[in-house]
Amino acid sequence: MNDDDLVRGLRILTALYMIFLNKLKKQCLRQSLLLLCVLTLSNVYAQDRQVDVLRDGWRFYRLEKNDGEQGFSNRDFDDKAWRTLSVPHDWGVEKGFDVSLENNTGLLHWKGIGWYRKDLDIGAEDKGKRIAIEFDGAMANAQVYLNGKLVGEWPYGYTSFSFDLNPYVDFGGKNKLAVRLDTESFDSRWYPGAGIYRNVRLVKTNPVHVVYNGVFVTTPVIDEKNGKVSLRADIRNGNNAYGKITAKVKVYALDENDRRTPVESKFADVTVGVPAKGDHTLRLDGVVSKPKLWSIETPNRYLAELDLYDGDRLVDQYSTSFGFRTIDFTPRDGFYLNGKRVQIKGVCNHHDLGPLGSAFYVEAAKRQLVIMKEMGLNALRTSHNPPAPEILDLCDKMGIIVQVEAFDTWRKGKKKNDYNLAFNGWHMMDLEAMIKRDRNHPSVVMWSNGNEMPDQWDLALGKSLYTVAKSLDPTRPISLGCNWGNTAINGFQKESTDVYGLNYRTSFYEKTLNKEENKQKGLLASETSSTLSTRGEYFFPVKFGTSKQLREINDNFQISGYDVTYPGWGNTPDLQFRLLEKYPAIYGEFVWTGFDYLGEPTPYNHDMTNLLNFRDKKKRERLKKQLEELGKIEVPSRSSYFGIVDLCGFKKDRYYMYQSQWRPELPMAHILPHWNWPGRKGKVTPVHVYTSGDEAELFLNGRSLGRQKVKAGEYRLQWNDVTYSPGTLKVVAYKDGKKWAEDVVRTTGKARKIRLTKDVYPVNGENELCFVTVDLTDSRGRFVADADNALEFSVSDGAEIIASDNGDPTSLIAFKETKRPAFNGKCLIIVKLDKNRASGQKTVLRVKGTGVGCASIAL
Repeated sequence: MNDDDLVRGLRILTALYMIFLNKLKKQCLRQSLLLLCVLTLSNVYAQDRQVDVLRDGWRFYRLEKNDGEQGFSNRDFDDKAWRTLSVPHDWGVEKGFDVSLENNTGLLHWKGIGWYRKDLDIGAEDKGKRIAIEFDGAMANAQVYLNGKLVGEWPYGYTSFSFDLNPYVDFGGKNKLAVRLDTESFDSRWYPGAGIYRNVRLVKTNPVHVVYNGVFVTTPVIDEKNGKVSLRADIRNGNNAYGKITAKVKVYALDENDRRTPVESKFADVTVGVPAKGDHTLRLDGVVSKPKLWSIETPNRYLAELDLYDGDRLVDQYSTSFGFRTIDFTPRDGFYLNGKRVQIKGVCNHHDLGPLGSAFYVEAAKRQLVIMKEMGLNALRTSHNPPAPEILDLCDKMGIIVQVEAFDTWRKGKKKNDYNLAFNGWHMMDLEAMIKRDRNHPSVVMWSNGNEMPDQWDLALGKSLYTVAKSLDPTRPISLGCNWGNTAINGFQKESTDVYGLNYRTSFYEKTLNKEENKQKGLLASETSSTLSTRGEYFFPVKFGTSKQLREINDNFQISGYDVTYPGWGNTPDLQFRLLEKYPAIYGEFVWTGFDYLGEPTPYNHDMTNLLNFRDKKKRERLKKQLEELGKIEVPSRSSYFGIVDLCGFKKDRYYMYQSQWRPELPMAHILPHWNWPGRKGKVTPVHVYTSGDEAELFLNGRSLGRQKVKAGEYRLQWNDVTYSPGTLKVVAYKDGKKWAEDVVRTTGKARKIRLTKDVYPVNGENELCFVTVDLTDSRGRFVADADNALEFSVSDGAEIIASDNGDPTSLIAFKETKRPAFNGKCLIIVKLDKNRASGQKTVLRVKGTGVGCASIAL
């Protein structure tokens, strides 16, 4: 081939390429036009129900002493001097800790009055629409204003609510939303948070629409071929004329990221007449072919999409997820899910997210559930209030069954100004709000109408709440968390529950199960154990028992990690496992608690509501004296010791005891304590081992200290006469005579390095939070379990450090600080990524410390 041939060849190739490129451009143009049409149609349909999450652009002001509030709700009030922030927001964790405040609510400045203001985007084109505002939760005593007019009030900070804004809207003009929250006149036994701490939405619909939380989906008949679906919807005609509305239903399968796939289903359309300014409840029945069941192992979910038509015009589109599953709480044979017996292995959790306070972040909630699932959890009790709705979405996706709880008090309060003040006027609305919002979740298998109410003798009230709850949802059982054992045998729970619920009161298990009148209902251990411990702290000698003597022993206000300490109403996990094996008819347990939480630092909690845990007069009097003495000293404890993991989510030793029992198929072994004891050489230092094996052998520096079998009714192996010697402590666990698992702890050098580990918990494929664990290691990279070196952290552009902690329940360093010591070798840093950061922008977290150098990690 000569040069001319090469040139001609290149020209031909160039011409062919240009023809191809021209065709490609036309094809891309057609696809772009098609996409534009699709997007345009989508936007048209989206206008039938437009939902905007109001996250950014809020102005906030917290009243100082002697401040006035004149004009704060007015449209034209000048709020330029107020802070600009995003919600969810919790003002209670912003000022840090103060030992002069109550430690039962976390030594935090949560009490006060706060105002939020925001411009709403409501144009002239929205005239004729129905405009509503929805709050998932606002703490507390919410007053909502639009353009200076009071729209509505809602006292209870834990339930979701919605208000109609139409009477107050200036269509096409300026619309200013103002929200006043008052926690000054509200009391709590734990840290409740303060502010608009959950999501807020502006919702625009046509006058004919599905009402707020107005769809109820049930699956009354399920077999391999078909699943019957019954959908009941409350619709409203806001027009001034009678209208005929046609309702249609489509069903989709949902994946873990909420992507939809159409499934084969048959629903007959329904046409109804709705009077002017009137409501109507319609019902549509249909079937889904070959339904996939929702279960703990395979949490299959579906989406029901309800379309409302006025003639040929789509006027509303409302979607709700649901699942196919059957539940059966048998009186004496346990709980069955889809015909399979399931032992409830659950925890109670309060609603705060540790160092983030009560401001809700779905990724932080997911992190909590992931940590618990790895332990073997299959159930959650939302103690003692309705949770953020996203919690239940996560449980639906992750295969976690849930008991949703309504109240901590009824008419008779535990604190002077708790929910008892609002109960008479609001409890029916709050109960309805909870059940209507959450009843389509397949994860929800039971309701609880209350926890340890001082008036758990009021049968008429108990029956009234039961009747209301059953009318709203006849498909699930109702229970209570009662700490008066005789409520299960004196008729109170018989008339007000479907499932007997006992908090602690283990001596009543047998009485409840054996009472002839009770044999039509089963028993749930609705709250158990309350074991106390601090991660990485160990005290000698090791003593099993209650916490009454702790003040004389633990001058650092910590509690031993040997998992042997509990308050007078509680017990060790060992005893609870033993009782559940003895009484297999019990459905299972909800342990108090999965995570440490803000407030209630029992046994250093001097709040007098602790007396409510005892009915015996002598025990109450004894505890009262102890609480009075405790109240005379300055107690730094600001968060609980109950958790199986600490406030950061770092695992305590107890985590592995539960894992050994709740995941028996998982090869695991865990040694405690750590093996850095420079002052204990030659002293007896007991060693405990948790394992899912059936026997184990312990070695110290290669020398066997004996092999033990796991005996019936025992859940830890103990070598109580080990003499401490620096070096390597190793356990080898066996199952059926074969090696099963092992664990090793070593005496390390001093902390010399920083190791950083990043974890993210994306929801629907997106994440904005990074959780970075700081571990201090010696020069050989071994974790130093007693290190407390001072640390300092910073982050580059594109992110913000929003919280940090180290798991020390006595630390008084504010969560917003970027300097803190490690606690027993660890620290947690929570970083929020800027959603507006440049694509591909590199964001780096840097940590430096005294004597340990520095380290960095890309986020």
